[in-house]
Amino acid sequence: MGHDIVVLGAGYAGTSAVQSLEQRFQHRDCNITWVDLHDYHLVLHEVHRVIRNPDAKHEITIPINEIKESSTNFIRGRVETIETDQQVISLDDGTEISYDYVLIALGSQTAYYGISGLSDNAHTVKSLDDALTIHDQLRDQANTASEENPAHVVVGGAGLSGIQTAGEIAALADEEGLPISVTLVEAMESIMPGHSSDLQRSVRRELEQANIDILTDDPITEAKTNQIKFASGNSVNFDLFIWTGGITGHDTMESVSIAKEHNRVQADTTFKTSDDSVFVIGDAGLINNGDGVIPPTAQAAWQAADTVAKNIERSIDGKPLETWNYSDKGTVISIGESAVAHSVPVLPIETFGSYPAQILKKMVAARWIASVTTWSRALGSWKTL
Repeated sequence: MGHDIVVLGAGYAGTSAVQSLEQRFQHRDCNITWVDLHDYHLVLHEVHRVIRNPDAKHEITIPINEIKESSTNFIRGRVETIETDQQVISLDDGTEISYDYVLIALGSQTAYYGISGLSDNAHTVKSLDDALTIHDQLRDQANTASEENPAHVVVGGAGLSGIQTAGEIAALADEEGLPISVTLVEAMESIMPGHSSDLQRSVRRELEQANIDILTDDPITEAKTNQIKFASGNSVNFDLFIWTGGITGHDTMESVSIAKEHNRVQADTTFKTSDDSVFVIGDAGLINNGDGVIPPTAQAAWQAADTVAKNIERSIDGKPLETWNYSDKGTVISIGESAVAHSVPVLPIETFGSYPAQILKKMVAARWIASVTTWSRALGSWKTL
């Protein structure tokens, strides 16, 4: 009787893992079931493009049926519980799925850090619907604003997501002459905390050229209907507030009997959790390589997929698990039509912008789309990316 393998999530981690599992088990008696809330994969690191151009959604959403093999069973639904003792997954519609091995790739949700009013008064950028809603809100606010009294948009969190979101909003305002001002706020001393000072300076320069105001070194302590307050006692009024300041694990994981922290499942670089039948990959996990936790990035999820698929196979075969070595491929970030790249392997320049960085940013997205579908589809999306 074949083994039942269930993959939860269709983000970068789940999508790449399904394809790796399909390749490894194509000639073995094994049943692969793939579960996600949506019947498409979202190219999440390009979802900010939809804020400026809603039609971009057609290029960055890939139907599941274009990705999976016909032998893989896809079930659309929201995961409610994972009963590890019984090895059963329950969905929101009452469907129950038994497994021999489950791979948790549910991604993450926005962290609010207990800041008063934040979850009630801020938009997020974690889904296609989020981006479309922000676009509509921007239009509505611009319609009632003027050059003398522009609509004020505040983006909280100056990591990759916050910077790219702010950049798209500023580009939309510039292209269409919309009366919108943008402020980017960051609790830490500088934007892109944890990155090199060269990258921070280059990105800041691009943000300033896009007329984006930057406030740093002052954590938000409260969010009201049209105002955010800071630890310094200062406050900023807004017409639209977007929060991108951090991630945490899904609420779904709260009741799961497995080692975790802030609902993110703990594992080493074999991706096996405290339960031998449960593996984790991507943002859903805290993957520790001995020196610390691997950053929750798309590139880490892509790289890890083959190892986790191999280790599920080795678990079935009773073989020792292999470890994964993360390799940082650098950072590429867009600010509207501009871009900055840093620490890209084999390139002689550490930090660069302009046209080469723009092309590299497009290439990263196109390569991913090609890897899960075809180069024809990827190249057809080139103009939008």
